[in-house]
Amino acid sequence: MLNKDPGHAAVKQELDHLAARFFRAVSFEAGEAPSYGDIHGLFIATGLLIKNTASTPEISSVAEFIAPRQALVDSGALTRFKEWELSQTTQIFGNIAHRYSAYGKAGTQGGKAFEARGVISTQFIKTPEGWKMSAMAWDDERPGLSLPAELLGG
Repeated sequence: MLNKDPGHAAVKQELDHLAARFFRAVSFEAGEAPSYGDIHGLFIATGLLIKNTASTPEISSVAEFIAPRQALVDSGALTRFKEWELSQTTQIFGNIAHRYSAYGKAGTQGGKAFEARGVISTQFIKTPEGWKMSAMAWDDERPGLSLPAELLGG
């Protein structure tokens, strides 16, 4: 059911903006530098980023998420990276919200191009400073695990 409340639409627009800012912060073209530092402002101070693509989740603070990625860029191993949202479903209730996104990513690491897709689950909370991300968890496609058709419009 579509919520026609104008306040709901404004919150959705703010959450769309936060998600877009995250994807911009991690994306960069060859010869450019990523804006990883911008990620701090998107999350609450104790925000978590959880890569759950293997048997054991990698649970990181914002700083712990940024550090290995910045090291890859600084070493020249990661020379290009782009991440984008393919589709999303956002639910808002009072001071909490959840966004379930299909996403794509592509880049060049170690001189080799790569491309993948997956799903990101992002939780948001309303704070005195506005809406912030509190946690983000993701998993990627692999043999036996494909994006659900409903996330791809099918």
